[in-house]
Amino acid sequence: MSSDAGGLLLKAVDDELGLTASLASCLRDTRQAGKVKHTLHETFAQRVFGIALGYPDANDADALANDAIHKLMIGRDPIHGERLASQPTISRMENAVGRGQLLEMSKAVVKTVLKRHKRRLGRKAKKTKIILDFDPTVDPTHGQQQFTFFHGYYDTYCYLPLVGTIQFGKEKKQYVLCSVLRPGNSCAHAGFVATAGRIIEEVRTLFPKSRIIVRLDGGFGAPVVLDFLEQAGVEFVVGLGNTKPLKLRAGKEMAQACQSFKATGLTQQVYGETLFKTKTTWPHRRRVIFKAEVVVHPDREPKNNMRFVVTNLKMTPENTYKFYCQRGDAENRIKELKNGLAMDRTSCNSFLANQLRVLMTVAAYVLMQDIQIKARHSDCANAQVSTIRNRILKLAARVEVSARRVVIHMADRFPGMNAWQQVALASGGRAP
Repeated sequence: MSSDAGGLLLKAVDDELGLTASLASCLRDTRQAGKVKHTLHETFAQRVFGIALGYPDANDADALANDAIHKLMIGRDPIHGERLASQPTISRMENAVGRGQLLEMSKAVVKTVLKRHKRRLGRKAKKTKIILDFDPTVDPTHGQQQFTFFHGYYDTYCYLPLVGTIQFGKEKKQYVLCSVLRPGNSCAHAGFVATAGRIIEEVRTLFPKSRIIVRLDGGFGAPVVLDFLEQAGVEFVVGLGNTKPLKLRAGKEMAQACQSFKATGLTQQVYGETLFKTKTTWPHRRRVIFKAEVVVHPDREPKNNMRFVVTNLKMTPENTYKFYCQRGDAENRIKELKNGLAMDRTSCNSFLANQLRVLMTVAAYVLMQDIQIKARHSDCANAQVSTIRNRILKLAARVEVSARRVVIHMADRFPGMNAWQQVALASGGRAP
């Protein structure tokens, strides 16, 4: 018996995408061939499926090594097949990875996700609008991990992963493309130019006529980032800090917002724009959009709030700023990566091993998002990772093996049955 019968959906989705096979092919096997019992692909897929099913720690592998469903997901006989890889075998794989292999795996994730959505969009993919969001997040560390440093803003020792997502056209859903682990003392835009450059190049290869927009928060408002975006020929909207010269430019609008507040007693916003150039760091004038706001909260004093973004978009100031605020949904994807799949379980001593763990978490999330796509007509269409896991993956089953077939006996009623059936049929299953 097993409590993870829904994991077969993960196996079906992975077979369709070829994700774990593509990523595992980037690894180099230096073991003695005669002593190998578990191929790198089997070990890697076992780890990714385990993360998706709620087992983020390699120690869980020992208890699940003889689980019938887990063996079936790896392609072994569920009853008589050899047990799966143990924790030491998985740990050796994680600690044997090199920097070049990790780079190839990151590229493979991006390519797999983009190809999947190009098939999904069909004809719409030719001239679709593509929005790329990048956002840093904190990953607290509690040990002797390499490159963990104290970060004053977060008040903890940590890593600072950079997470990239993609959005197509008018769709509200964002899909994870990458997550790059960075030392805890990194600035917000560290590694952005190299990571975004590879992604933009791949997007243009697969979506040559697409309109690309990059959306970034205020931590990315550095000259090197703005110069890169202009040289890359993409549209962008990037947050800026509240510097004194910018505040002076928005002074008239701020006064107007204050006057409106005095007349109404309600929160007021006034939008405006200016062409701005710094003395040394900006080579030419750029369009800066600003929001001058007076915020009113019950039982609090009114507060002046000024926000600035730099952009080359041609929308009105108000629409441009509202479009910038939509980047907040990318933070929901980060929350799912951390809360639903434990991306912050970076407890290896080696920095590269921790980067591999982050990549495996991203791979698990790609599989879960594909399940969401296949369940789009059910109540799991917009469900979080933890909800999908509880409803259609964590299912009890009894497994029987005969000379001809493997039979999995599941309950005929459970809360996520409709979504489970949709995903199964969309993944190549057939109705009885």
